[in-house]
Amino acid sequence: MISFHFIWQPRMAAALASSLSLLRTSRLALPYATRCNAFSHLSLGSLAASFAPLRPQRFVRHITASSNEEAAAKNAVDTSGPTIFDKIIAKEIPSDIVYEDDNVLAFRDINPQAPVHILIIPKLRDGLTQLSKAEARHCEILGQLLYASKIVAEKEGIAEGFRVVINNGPDACQSVYHLHLHVIGGRQLKWPPG
Repeated sequence: MISFHFIWQPRMAAALASSLSLLRTSRLALPYATRCNAFSHLSLGSLAASFAPLRPQRFVRHITASSNEEAAAKNAVDTSGPTIFDKIIAKEIPSDIVYEDDNVLAFRDINPQAPVHILIIPKLRDGLTQLSKAEARHCEILGQLLYASKIVAEKEGIAEGFRVVINNGPDACQSVYHLHLHVIGGRQLKWPPG
C-alpha cells in the first residue's frame, strides 16, 4: 500500500485551515454542513493538536479509478449488441433519472467525477455507438442531446458553469459503446482537461 507522510509546518496548518474555512462557506458544502453540522469540529487548534501524518487517500483512489477506467475502455468492444445503457432505458437496472423525454434519458453517473455528473444518452442507439460513427441522419438526435445537457444543467443548478464531455474510443476512455454525454459541474473545473 502506498502512503504519503508530510512534515507538519505552520504554513501547512494555515493553508489547511484556510481551505477548511472555504469549504465551510462554499455554496456546495453549505447545505450539507448546515444539515449535518459536518465541519463544526474542525479548527486550527484541533488540526495542530493532531500531529498524525496526513495521507492523500482521495488522490490515490483517483489514480486507481483512472486506471480502472482505462482498463475497462481497453477491454470494451464496439458491438451492436445491447449495453448496460439499454438495460437502464428498459428500466431493468435502477438508475437515478434526472431528465427524460421521448428521445433522451439523463441519469446520475454511478462513479461521479464532480459533485454533479450526469450521463445523457439517446434512447435509440441507431448505430450511434460513438461520435466518430455519426452520420447525417444523426444530426437531430445529436442536437437533442446537447439541448438536454442545457436542461439538465439548469435543473441541477449548474447552468452558469458546466462541461459536456463525449469520450470517443478506447484512447478517450469510452467503455460503453452507446453514445453518451457527460454533464459535469458543481465545482471549479480545470483547463486543460484530461
